[in-house]
Amino acid sequence: MERKKQLLETAVHGIFLVLGLVTVGCVLLITAYLVASGIPAIRRIGLLPFLLGDRWESTAAQPSYGILPFILTSVYGTAGAILFGVPVGFFAAVYLAKMAPAKVKAVAGSAVSLLAGIPSVVYGLVGMLVLVPGIRRLFHVPDGASLLAAIIVLAIMILPSIIKVSITALEAVPQEYEDASLALGATPTETWFRVSVPAARSGIAAAVVLGVGRAIGEAMAVMMVSGNAANMPALFESVRFLTTAVASEMSYSSGLQRQALFSIALVLFLFIMLINAALNFFLKRDKEGS
Repeated sequence: MERKKQLLETAVHGIFLVLGLVTVGCVLLITAYLVASGIPAIRRIGLLPFLLGDRWESTAAQPSYGILPFILTSVYGTAGAILFGVPVGFFAAVYLAKMAPAKVKAVAGSAVSLLAGIPSVVYGLVGMLVLVPGIRRLFHVPDGASLLAAIIVLAIMILPSIIKVSITALEAVPQEYEDASLALGATPTETWFRVSVPAARSGIAAAVVLGVGRAIGEAMAVMMVSGNAANMPALFESVRFLTTAVASEMSYSSGLQRQALFSIALVLFLFIMLINAALNFFLKRDKEGS
């Protein structure tokens, strides 16, 4: 009997090891493919002209392949979505996890799950039919398809990821932590924000990473509300993100243009890895400091 348990344990460990290696292998395979597909265009165009060039005219007689507008637009769009979405999602998660009555929590949880399940094209369609005309009328601009519209849509789209994961992290905090804080005379609000939230910090950070990943990687909804024009980023101007640059031209691209699109995908991949690495660095530093 004991030997059977050991064999079962070994088999389970082996299965998890294989699944973990498959995951790592998939990431390495994607990385190798993007590097192999993206480097040739960067060599032909030049690294600095590619990254710092402010003109993208891939179909012109004398094509230009500068992606600085796409990089800045992605940075500004993601930062704006985080600025609006993270505080709303964080406070909503604290309310639902610690303050909300059971009925309100059930209804709100169902609504958040529904938001998470809505396809991105539906967000884009609603944004195109409601948000874009609203921005045009409210701010008296020629076209409401702009960076502002993309920021608002992305902020709404990242809310489900931030709220659901943050709630899970907050509910995983041992009740003894809160009981000890209350016993020392802290108010419930002080306990939630000074005890529960710091204890759930890693989970909340993971929620933000998931939200940032969705904001950076979104293409269809952004393409429908941003105007998809290769301009330098401005709040009320039509813009193009890194993701939409790849999605909008890949179907008819060839030659150097196609290679340049793979180079954009490589830049986007490295951008996401850099954000994850920076966040992990700060989390580890905070843990070591505490």
